[in-house]
Amino acid sequence: MNRRIFTLLAALIPILVLGAVGSAVTVPFVALGPGPTFDTLGDVEGKPVVDVRGAPVDPTTGHLNMTTVSVRDGLNVFEAFGLWLSGQQGLVPRAEVYPPGVSRDEVDKSNKQDFKDSEDNAELAALHYLKMPTVVKVRSVSDEGPAKGVLREGDELVSLGGTPITTVQDLLTAASTTKPGTTVPIVIRRDGVEQTVEVTAGARPDAPEKGYLGVTPTEVPVGPLQVDFNLSEVGGPSAGLMFTLALIDKLTPGELNGGHFVAGTGTIDPAGKVGPIGGIQYKMIAAKNAGAETFLVPAANCNEAKQRTPDNLRLVRVETLTDAVESLDNINAGKEAPTCE
Repeated sequence: MNRRIFTLLAALIPILVLGAVGSAVTVPFVALGPGPTFDTLGDVEGKPVVDVRGAPVDPTTGHLNMTTVSVRDGLNVFEAFGLWLSGQQGLVPRAEVYPPGVSRDEVDKSNKQDFKDSEDNAELAALHYLKMPTVVKVRSVSDEGPAKGVLREGDELVSLGGTPITTVQDLLTAASTTKPGTTVPIVIRRDGVEQTVEVTAGARPDAPEKGYLGVTPTEVPVGPLQVDFNLSEVGGPSAGLMFTLALIDKLTPGELNGGHFVAGTGTIDPAGKVGPIGGIQYKMIAAKNAGAETFLVPAANCNEAKQRTPDNLRLVRVETLTDAVESLDNINAGKEAPTCE
């Protein structure tokens, strides 16, 4: 009997040790997988995801869902292995998501700023697509910049050195082509009154031959239109395209999605160019699980997407905002749209 007990203990001890180690030791990987999706035409916590005020809002139905990727950190050996076996999760080195020397808080802060930038770009892309008038205003003035004490937050920028300013890019181009040390006249509109002020251009730290003003500009719609995006706890820039489409859908007659369930992803810039994102395979799974029939894919992600397409999910290839709108119009009319094939 003693020999049997000894043999049993000898067999169990390695198993117990392995179990203890596997449960306690974390691996240098994070798990990526399908994250939650959000209908940009719907509500969250009682508020519209894309809230439009100061303009007529056209009724919408169906879905225009943005998609996300879930990230699980601090995995032990057993958790990592189990998630990998699930087939819907992937393991990547932790350093790819949380670079060495950068704290998790810093990564989260950067992701939140990217998300805020995507909201701003989405509003501008929609306004430019709809040809709605905008003006350029000063969002903030650097405490150490050349414009400190001359320009103020909220000033509307009309022209710089005689060059009309109608977009943020107009301002950036005019400032960078101004020779550092040159005093340049700037026509502004402050409190409804147009006036001219002068700023001596400084030298850009990253390009000393180019001038800069030390202001952060923003482009805003003319008139009472106001747009707010009401999603929190989401990061990264990849919601831009779907936010833009939702805003266009709300400001124009008809329904971009034809009343159906459309999902997608992609960055957007103010000119309407759609950029690539990460985790496309997980976003497609999330969209399909949520009920999507059509998925908008940035052109640069097509090669990866077509290799892992969930069954019965139609992929639509988009390079620009115009591509996305025209493709949805074609689908609604029973016509073909560009795919990732």
